[in-house]
Amino acid sequence: MKTESPRHLRNPLLALLFLAAAAAAASAAQIAMAAEPEQQAPAAQEAAVHIVYVDRPEDADPEEFHIRTLAPVLGSEEKARGAVLYHYKHAASGFSAKLTTEQVEDLKKQPGVLQVVPSQTYQLHGHEGGHASTTRTMGLM
Repeated sequence: MKTESPRHLRNPLLALLFLAAAAAAASAAQIAMAAEPEQQAPAAQEAAVHIVYVDRPEDADPEEFHIRTLAPVLGSEEKARGAVLYHYKHAASGFSAKLTTEQVEDLKKQPGVLQVVPSQTYQLHGHEGGHASTTRTMGLM
């Protein structure tokens, strides 16, 4: 029995573009978090940026669907709107948000949630071992 991959994973170029957008969003979130005072609640200190992939109905507004998916986990649509860092609407359907481990587990149980993964930053070019011309391919070549 052949299973089909989710729509956002069928085209490798779109998946790569999505990863680049996710890395940019994560970088922006890290900058914003660095500017915040250290007086955060303990639960907030455990939170990390996650990318949430969803199977959104084609007739549903992406941002509203993302908020409705996250609201039951956070307790209100207002809190969900405040927690979403970025909405992915083109190469993939999903959003990024700063979530605790417990919130991630609750979110995975929501209808339409395909996958929740920690956000990671990848650097395609850089200095590795002192060589300026080093290129990291992430297995793409």
